[in-house]
Amino acid sequence: MNSPPRPRSPGPPLLRFGVEEEFLLTGPRSRVTVPAAEAVVADAARTLGPRAQHEFLATQVEGCTRPVGTAAELRAELADTRAALLAAADRAHCRLVASGTPVLPSHHPLTVTPKPRYLLLAERIDGVADQVGAEVCGCHVHLGDLTHRQALWLSARMRGWLPLFQAFCANSPFCEGTDHGTASNRPDRYARWPTFGPAPVLDETGYRTALERLLADGVILDRRMLYWFARPSEHLPTLEVRVADSCADLDTVVLLAVLLRALAHTLLDPRTRARPRPVPDGPLRQAHRRAASAALDARLPDPLTGRLQSARQLLTELVEFTAPALLRTHELGLARHLSARLLTTGCGADRQRAALTRHGRLTAVVDDLAHRTAATTPAP
Repeated sequence: MNSPPRPRSPGPPLLRFGVEEEFLLTGPRSRVTVPAAEAVVADAARTLGPRAQHEFLATQVEGCTRPVGTAAELRAELADTRAALLAAADRAHCRLVASGTPVLPSHHPLTVTPKPRYLLLAERIDGVADQVGAEVCGCHVHLGDLTHRQALWLSARMRGWLPLFQAFCANSPFCEGTDHGTASNRPDRYARWPTFGPAPVLDETGYRTALERLLADGVILDRRMLYWFARPSEHLPTLEVRVADSCADLDTVVLLAVLLRALAHTLLDPRTRARPRPVPDGPLRQAHRRAASAALDARLPDPLTGRLQSARQLLTELVEFTAPALLRTHELGLARHLSARLLTTGCGADRQRAALTRHGRLTAVVDDLAHRTAATTPAP
Protein backbone atom coordinates (compact mmCIF):
# COMPACT_ATOMS: atom_id res chain seq x y z
CA MET A 1 0.00 0.00 0.00
CA ASN A 2 1.27 3.46 -0.85
CA SER A 3 2.08 5.56 2.19
CA PRO A 4 0.78 9.13 2.12
CA PRO A 5 3.38 11.76 1.26
CA ARG A 6 4.41 14.25 3.88
CA PRO A 7 2.33 17.42 3.73
CA ARG A 8 4.30 20.41 2.53
CA SER A 9 3.99 24.04 3.52
CA PRO A 10 0.92 25.78 2.07
CA GLY A 11 1.13 26.23 -1.68
CA PRO A 12 -0.67 28.54 -4.12
CA PRO A 13 -4.34 29.38 -3.53
CA LEU A 14 -6.70 26.46 -4.10
CA LEU A 15 -8.79 26.55 -7.24
CA ARG A 16 -12.51 26.03 -7.35
CA PHE A 17 -13.91 23.75 -10.04
CA GLY A 18 -17.13 22.98 -11.85
CA VAL A 19 -18.43 20.65 -14.56
CA GLU A 20 -20.61 20.92 -17.65
CA GLU A 21 -22.18 17.64 -18.79
CA GLU A 22 -23.87 17.10 -22.15
CA PHE A 23 -26.51 14.38 -22.47
CA LEU A 24 -28.59 12.68 -25.14
CA LEU A 25 -32.37 12.36 -24.89
CA THR A 26 -33.70 8.97 -26.03
CA GLY A 27 -37.12 7.41 -26.42
CA PRO A 28 -37.97 4.99 -23.59
CA ARG A 29 -38.97 2.23 -26.01
CA SER A 30 -37.18 3.07 -29.25
CA ARG A 31 -33.94 4.03 -27.43
CA VAL A 32 -33.35 6.36 -30.39
CA THR A 33 -32.59 10.03 -29.77
CA VAL A 34 -35.62 12.34 -29.66
CA PRO A 35 -35.79 16.15 -30.09
CA ALA A 36 -37.30 16.87 -26.68
CA ALA A 37 -34.79 19.43 -25.39
CA GLU A 38 -37.19 22.38 -25.39
CA ALA A 39 -39.52 20.70 -22.88
CA VAL A 40 -36.72 19.17 -20.81
CA VAL A 41 -34.68 22.36 -20.44
CA ALA A 42 -37.73 24.48 -19.62
CA ASP A 43 -38.81 21.99 -16.95
CA ALA A 44 -35.35 21.47 -15.42
CA ALA A 45 -34.75 25.24 -15.37
CA ARG A 46 -37.43 25.55 -12.68
CA THR A 47 -34.91 23.87 -10.39
CA LEU A 48 -31.56 24.67 -11.99
CA GLY A 49 -32.22 28.06 -13.54
CA PRO A 50 -29.68 28.90 -16.26
CA ARG A 51 -27.64 25.83 -15.34
CA ALA A 52 -30.06 23.77 -17.49
CA GLN A 53 -29.04 24.58 -21.04
CA HIS A 54 -29.72 23.81 -24.67
CA GLU A 55 -27.12 22.33 -26.97
CA PHE A 56 -26.57 22.54 -30.75
CA LEU A 57 -29.13 19.84 -31.51
CA ALA A 58 -32.61 19.43 -30.03
CA THR A 59 -31.81 15.85 -29.00
CA GLN A 60 -29.23 17.10 -26.46
CA VAL A 61 -29.23 19.00 -23.18
CA GLU A 62 -26.54 20.28 -20.86
CA GLY A 63 -26.33 20.49 -17.08
CA CYS A 64 -23.85 22.79 -15.34
CA THR A 65 -22.72 22.69 -11.73
CA ARG A 66 -21.92 25.73 -9.65
CA PRO A 67 -18.23 26.32 -8.88
CA VAL A 68 -17.27 24.55 -5.64
CA GLY A 69 -14.23 23.89 -3.52
CA THR A 70 -14.40 20.19 -2.57
CA ALA A 71 -14.98 16.83 -4.24
CA ALA A 72 -17.95 16.18 -1.94
CA GLU A 73 -19.56 19.45 -2.98
CA LEU A 74 -18.91 18.68 -6.64
CA ARG A 75 -20.48 15.22 -6.37
CA ALA A 76 -23.56 16.74 -4.72
CA GLU A 77 -23.81 19.37 -7.45
CA LEU A 78 -23.50 16.73 -10.18
CA ALA A 79 -26.09 14.49 -8.51
CA ASP A 80 -28.55 17.36 -8.07
CA THR A 81 -28.09 18.55 -11.65
CA ARG A 82 -28.59 15.08 -13.06
CA ALA A 83 -31.62 14.51 -10.82
CA ALA A 84 -33.33 17.65 -12.13
CA LEU A 85 -32.63 16.71 -15.75
CA LEU A 86 -33.67 13.08 -15.17
CA ALA A 87 -36.99 14.15 -13.66
CA ALA A 88 -37.61 16.63 -16.48
CA ALA A 89 -36.78 14.00 -19.10
CA ASP A 90 -39.15 11.53 -17.45
CA ARG A 91 -41.98 14.09 -17.54
CA ALA A 92 -41.21 14.67 -21.23
CA HIS A 93 -41.47 10.89 -21.83
CA CYS A 94 -37.80 10.39 -22.64
CA ARG A 95 -34.61 9.27 -20.90
CA LEU A 96 -31.32 10.98 -20.12
CA VAL A 97 -28.27 9.16 -21.50
CA ALA A 98 -24.59 10.04 -21.04
CA SER A 99 -22.62 8.79 -24.04
CA GLY A 100 -20.13 10.51 -26.33
CA THR A 101 -22.16 9.53 -29.42
CA PRO A 102 -25.61 7.96 -29.95
CA VAL A 103 -25.55 4.17 -29.82
CA LEU A 104 -28.44 3.54 -32.24
CA PRO A 105 -29.09 5.10 -35.67
CA SER A 106 -30.74 8.49 -35.20
CA HIS A 107 -33.66 9.90 -37.17
CA HIS A 108 -32.26 12.18 -39.86
CA PRO A 109 -32.40 15.05 -40.59
CA LEU A 110 -31.46 16.00 -37.06
CA THR A 111 -33.21 19.01 -35.58
CA VAL A 112 -31.03 22.03 -34.86
CA THR A 113 -32.02 23.92 -31.71
CA PRO A 114 -33.98 26.94 -33.04
CA LYS A 115 -31.73 29.64 -31.63
CA PRO A 116 -30.11 32.23 -33.93
CA ARG A 117 -26.51 31.28 -33.14
CA TYR A 118 -27.10 27.54 -33.62
CA LEU A 119 -28.96 28.10 -36.87
CA LEU A 120 -26.12 30.30 -38.16
CA LEU A 121 -23.57 27.66 -37.15
CA ALA A 122 -25.50 24.99 -39.03
CA GLU A 123 -25.58 27.20 -42.10
CA ARG A 124 -21.93 28.21 -42.01
CA ILE A 125 -20.32 24.86 -41.14
CA ASP A 126 -21.60 22.78 -44.00
CA GLY A 127 -22.91 19.34 -43.12
CA VAL A 128 -22.11 19.21 -39.41
CA ALA A 129 -25.74 19.50 -38.32
CA ASP A 130 -26.78 16.28 -40.03
CA GLN A 131 -23.67 14.14 -40.28
CA VAL A 132 -23.84 10.66 -38.81
CA GLY A 133 -22.77 11.03 -35.21
CA ALA A 134 -23.43 14.78 -35.09
CA GLU A 135 -24.91 14.40 -31.60
CA VAL A 136 -21.54 14.52 -29.84
CA CYS A 137 -21.61 14.89 -26.05
CA GLY A 138 -18.68 15.91 -23.88
CA CYS A 139 -17.86 16.48 -20.23
CA HIS A 140 -16.10 19.81 -19.63
CA VAL A 141 -14.25 20.76 -16.45
CA HIS A 142 -13.70 24.41 -15.45
CA LEU A 143 -10.69 25.19 -13.27
CA GLY A 144 -10.55 28.59 -11.58
CA ASP A 145 -10.34 31.26 -10.54
CA LEU A 146 -7.56 32.09 -13.00
CA THR A 147 -6.46 35.12 -14.94
CA HIS A 148 -6.36 34.82 -18.73
CA ARG A 149 -2.58 34.65 -18.54
CA GLN A 150 -2.63 31.89 -15.94
CA ALA A 151 -5.17 29.87 -17.95
CA LEU A 152 -2.98 29.99 -21.06
CA TRP A 153 0.14 29.09 -19.05
CA LEU A 154 -1.64 26.14 -17.49
CA SER A 155 -3.12 24.97 -20.80
CA ALA A 156 0.37 24.81 -22.33
CA ARG A 157 1.73 22.70 -19.48
CA MET A 158 -1.21 20.31 -19.26
CA ARG A 159 -1.16 19.37 -22.96
CA GLY A 160 0.89 16.21 -22.55
CA TRP A 161 -1.42 14.82 -19.86
CA LEU A 162 -4.71 15.32 -21.72
CA PRO A 163 -4.52 12.10 -23.83
CA LEU A 164 -4.61 10.18 -20.54
CA PHE A 165 -7.78 11.97 -19.40
CA GLN A 166 -9.30 11.28 -22.81
CA ALA A 167 -8.37 7.61 -22.47
CA PHE A 168 -9.96 6.89 -19.11
CA CYS A 169 -13.11 8.86 -20.01
CA ALA A 170 -13.63 7.12 -23.38
CA ASN A 171 -17.35 6.34 -23.67
CA SER A 172 -18.41 6.18 -27.31
CA PRO A 173 -17.47 2.84 -28.91
CA PHE A 174 -20.68 2.76 -30.95
CA CYS A 175 -21.89 5.48 -33.27
CA GLU A 176 -25.39 5.28 -34.74
CA GLY A 177 -25.44 1.50 -34.86
CA THR A 178 -21.87 0.99 -36.05
CA ASP A 179 -18.87 -0.30 -34.14
CA HIS A 180 -15.78 1.33 -35.65
CA GLY A 181 -13.44 -0.63 -33.39
CA THR A 182 -12.43 2.34 -31.25
CA ALA A 183 -13.20 3.24 -27.64
CA SER A 184 -14.22 6.81 -28.48
CA ASN A 185 -15.88 7.82 -31.75
CA ARG A 186 -16.57 11.35 -30.55
CA PRO A 187 -13.23 12.87 -31.69
CA ASP A 188 -13.70 11.66 -35.27
CA ARG A 189 -17.27 12.97 -35.33
CA TYR A 190 -16.20 16.31 -33.85
CA ALA A 191 -13.24 16.73 -36.20
CA ARG A 192 -15.34 18.54 -38.82
CA TRP A 193 -15.79 21.44 -36.43
CA PRO A 194 -13.16 24.19 -36.81
CA THR A 195 -10.32 24.39 -34.24
CA PHE A 196 -11.13 21.00 -32.68
CA GLY A 197 -8.01 19.39 -31.23
CA PRO A 198 -5.08 20.15 -28.93
CA ALA A 199 -4.70 23.78 -27.92
CA PRO A 200 -1.65 25.57 -29.34
CA VAL A 201 0.96 26.94 -26.95
CA LEU A 202 0.19 30.65 -26.77
CA ASP A 203 0.88 33.62 -24.52
CA GLU A 204 -1.68 36.42 -24.20
CA THR A 205 -0.42 38.27 -27.29
CA GLY A 206 -0.30 35.09 -29.33
CA TYR A 207 -3.79 34.14 -28.20
CA ARG A 208 -5.23 37.51 -29.24
CA THR A 209 -3.43 37.33 -32.59
CA ALA A 210 -4.63 33.78 -33.27
CA LEU A 211 -8.19 34.63 -32.32
CA GLU A 212 -8.26 37.75 -34.49
CA ARG A 213 -6.93 35.77 -37.45
CA LEU A 214 -9.52 33.00 -37.04
CA LEU A 215 -12.30 35.60 -36.86
CA ALA A 216 -10.98 37.61 -39.81
CA ASP A 217 -10.64 34.50 -41.97
CA GLY A 218 -14.17 33.37 -41.10
CA VAL A 219 -12.93 30.12 -39.56
CA ILE A 220 -14.92 30.88 -36.42
CA LEU A 221 -17.99 33.09 -35.99
CA ASP A 222 -17.23 34.28 -32.46
CA ARG A 223 -14.88 33.73 -29.54
CA ARG A 224 -17.02 30.88 -28.19
CA MET A 225 -16.17 28.77 -31.25
CA LEU A 226 -12.76 27.70 -29.98
CA TYR A 227 -13.11 23.95 -29.58
CA TRP A 228 -9.57 23.27 -28.40
CA PHE A 229 -9.16 20.54 -25.79
CA ALA A 230 -8.30 23.26 -23.26
CA ARG A 231 -9.17 26.93 -23.60
CA PRO A 232 -9.58 30.04 -21.46
CA SER A 233 -13.30 30.45 -20.91
CA GLU A 234 -14.81 33.51 -22.55
CA HIS A 235 -17.46 34.00 -19.86
CA LEU A 236 -15.80 32.67 -16.69
CA PRO A 237 -12.37 33.23 -15.06
CA THR A 238 -11.41 29.62 -15.73
CA LEU A 239 -9.49 27.19 -17.89
CA GLU A 240 -12.04 24.91 -19.55
CA VAL A 241 -10.81 21.38 -20.31
CA ARG A 242 -12.97 19.77 -23.02
CA VAL A 243 -11.20 16.50 -23.84
CA ALA A 244 -13.54 13.93 -22.22
CA ASP A 245 -16.57 12.08 -23.54
CA SER A 246 -19.76 12.44 -21.56
CA CYS A 247 -19.50 9.77 -18.84
CA ALA A 248 -22.48 7.79 -17.55
CA ASP A 249 -20.56 6.79 -14.41
CA LEU A 250 -20.60 9.71 -11.97
CA ASP A 251 -17.44 8.45 -10.25
CA THR A 252 -15.53 8.88 -13.51
CA VAL A 253 -16.65 12.49 -13.72
CA VAL A 254 -15.56 13.13 -10.14
CA LEU A 255 -12.18 11.47 -10.80
CA LEU A 256 -11.73 13.53 -13.98
CA ALA A 257 -12.36 16.80 -12.17
CA VAL A 258 -10.36 15.92 -9.05
CA LEU A 259 -7.28 14.86 -11.02
CA LEU A 260 -7.45 17.83 -13.39
CA ARG A 261 -7.55 20.22 -10.42
CA ALA A 262 -4.76 18.35 -8.65
CA LEU A 263 -2.64 18.52 -11.81
CA ALA A 264 -3.32 22.25 -12.08
CA HIS A 265 -2.32 22.77 -8.44
CA THR A 266 0.84 20.73 -8.98
CA LEU A 267 1.90 22.62 -12.09
CA LEU A 268 1.13 26.02 -10.56
CA ASP A 269 3.19 25.20 -7.45
CA PRO A 270 6.74 26.59 -7.89
CA ARG A 271 8.02 23.93 -5.48
CA THR A 272 7.17 21.10 -7.90
CA ARG A 273 10.49 19.82 -9.19
CA ALA A 274 9.38 17.42 -11.94
CA ARG A 275 8.00 19.32 -14.91
CA PRO A 276 6.26 17.97 -18.03
CA ARG A 277 8.31 17.90 -21.20
CA PRO A 278 7.19 20.02 -24.19
CA VAL A 279 5.16 17.87 -26.60
CA PRO A 280 5.22 18.73 -30.34
CA ASP A 281 1.85 18.85 -32.08
CA GLY A 282 2.43 15.75 -34.24
CA PRO A 283 3.22 13.30 -31.43
CA LEU A 284 0.52 14.89 -29.28
CA ARG A 285 -2.15 14.33 -31.93
CA GLN A 286 -0.93 10.76 -32.35
CA ALA A 287 -1.28 10.24 -28.59
CA HIS A 288 -4.86 11.51 -28.71
CA ARG A 289 -5.63 9.11 -31.58
CA ARG A 290 -4.22 6.23 -29.53
CA ALA A 291 -6.28 7.28 -26.52
CA ALA A 292 -9.47 7.38 -28.59
CA SER A 293 -8.70 4.04 -30.16
CA ALA A 294 -7.56 1.94 -27.21
CA ALA A 295 -8.56 3.90 -24.08
CA LEU A 296 -6.98 2.28 -21.00
CA ASP A 297 -5.06 -0.13 -23.23
CA ALA A 298 -3.39 2.70 -25.15
CA ARG A 299 0.35 3.29 -24.95
CA LEU A 300 0.91 6.97 -24.36
CA PRO A 301 4.00 9.12 -23.85
CA ASP A 302 4.79 9.82 -20.21
CA PRO A 303 4.65 13.64 -19.95
CA LEU A 304 7.55 13.63 -17.48
CA THR A 305 9.96 11.29 -19.30
CA GLY A 306 8.68 11.01 -22.88
CA ARG A 307 8.73 7.21 -22.70
CA LEU A 308 5.73 5.23 -23.90
CA GLN A 309 3.70 3.65 -21.12
CA SER A 310 0.27 2.08 -20.78
CA ALA A 311 -2.56 4.43 -19.90
CA ARG A 312 -3.22 2.23 -16.88
CA GLN A 313 0.26 2.81 -15.52
CA LEU A 314 0.12 6.52 -16.33
CA LEU A 315 -3.13 6.92 -14.41
CA THR A 316 -1.52 5.45 -11.30
CA GLU A 317 1.55 7.64 -11.82
CA LEU A 318 -0.60 10.76 -12.22
CA VAL A 319 -2.27 10.13 -8.87
CA GLU A 320 1.13 9.83 -7.19
CA PHE A 321 2.63 12.81 -9.09
CA THR A 322 -0.22 14.98 -7.83
CA ALA A 323 -0.37 13.37 -4.36
CA PRO A 324 0.86 16.44 -2.45
CA ALA A 325 -1.82 18.56 -4.11
CA LEU A 326 -4.45 15.89 -3.45
CA LEU A 327 -3.36 15.79 0.17
CA ARG A 328 -3.93 19.55 0.47
CA THR A 329 -7.54 19.14 -0.68
CA HIS A 330 -8.10 15.93 1.34
CA GLU A 331 -8.73 13.98 -1.90
CA LEU A 332 -5.77 11.60 -2.06
CA GLY A 333 -7.69 8.63 -0.67
CA LEU A 334 -10.61 9.35 -2.97
CA ALA A 335 -8.38 9.62 -6.04
CA ARG A 336 -6.61 6.37 -5.23
CA HIS A 337 -9.93 4.59 -4.60
CA LEU A 338 -11.68 5.85 -7.73
CA SER A 339 -8.68 5.26 -10.01
CA ALA A 340 -8.21 1.72 -8.69
CA ARG A 341 -11.90 1.03 -9.19
CA LEU A 342 -11.76 2.38 -12.75
CA LEU A 343 -8.76 0.20 -13.57
CA THR A 344 -10.65 -2.82 -12.25
CA THR A 345 -14.06 -2.21 -13.85
CA GLY A 346 -12.89 -0.49 -17.04
CA CYS A 347 -13.89 2.79 -18.66
CA GLY A 348 -17.27 3.65 -20.15
CA ALA A 349 -16.40 2.11 -23.50
CA ASP A 350 -15.53 -1.18 -21.79
CA ARG A 351 -18.89 -1.14 -20.00
CA GLN A 352 -20.80 -0.45 -23.22
CA ARG A 353 -19.09 -3.37 -24.93
CA ALA A 354 -19.73 -5.58 -21.90
CA ALA A 355 -23.45 -4.72 -22.03
CA LEU A 356 -23.56 -5.73 -25.69
CA THR A 357 -21.77 -9.00 -24.91
CA ARG A 358 -24.20 -9.80 -22.09
CA HIS A 359 -27.39 -9.04 -24.00
CA GLY A 360 -26.46 -9.26 -27.67
CA ARG A 361 -28.29 -6.10 -28.76
CA LEU A 362 -27.49 -2.39 -28.86
CA THR A 363 -30.81 -1.42 -27.29
CA ALA A 364 -29.54 -3.05 -24.09
CA VAL A 365 -26.45 -0.81 -24.27
CA VAL A 366 -28.72 2.25 -24.24
CA ASP A 367 -30.66 0.80 -21.30
CA ASP A 368 -27.42 0.22 -19.39
CA LEU A 369 -26.24 3.78 -20.12
CA ALA A 370 -29.56 5.23 -18.95
CA HIS A 371 -29.36 3.19 -15.74
CA ARG A 372 -25.80 4.31 -15.03
CA THR A 373 -26.62 7.94 -15.83
CA ALA A 374 -29.40 7.83 -13.23
CA ALA A 375 -27.23 6.17 -10.55
CA THR A 376 -25.89 9.10 -8.55
CA THR A 377 -24.98 7.48 -5.23
CA PRO A 378 -21.27 7.03 -4.44
CA ALA A 379 -19.72 3.69 -5.35
CA PRO A 380 -18.64 1.50 -2.41
